[in-house]
Amino acid sequence: MFDLTSRCTLNNVISWYQEARKWNQTAILIMIGTKFDDFIQLPIDLQWTIASQARAYAKALNATVFFSSATYNINVNKIFKFITAKLFDLPWTVERNLNIGEPIIDF
Repeated sequence: MFDLTSRCTLNNVISWYQEARKWNQTAILIMIGTKFDDFIQLPIDLQWTIASQARAYAKALNATVFFSSATYNINVNKIFKFITAKLFDLPWTVERNLNIGEPIIDF
């Protein structure tokens, strides 16, 4: 998880990944950007930069990325359904959303 309004947390994703992989080589990787409700208040160029960086990291790590807000229940249910489907090998699909200014879902 990383804070969409704090780029330093996004910048730490790679080191967190490397540390986690030392302990678990088979974990399902999911990047969750939190505080989407605050993120959409940022200037659009900064939103684009953060979204592009998050998507690039997710691609490099072969992870799914969700932008979410617990405050407004944005993508929270989708994240839980995604995790449950992955854990129990259940059929479930989610649509990609790559539109800046909307809660990103990319895989």
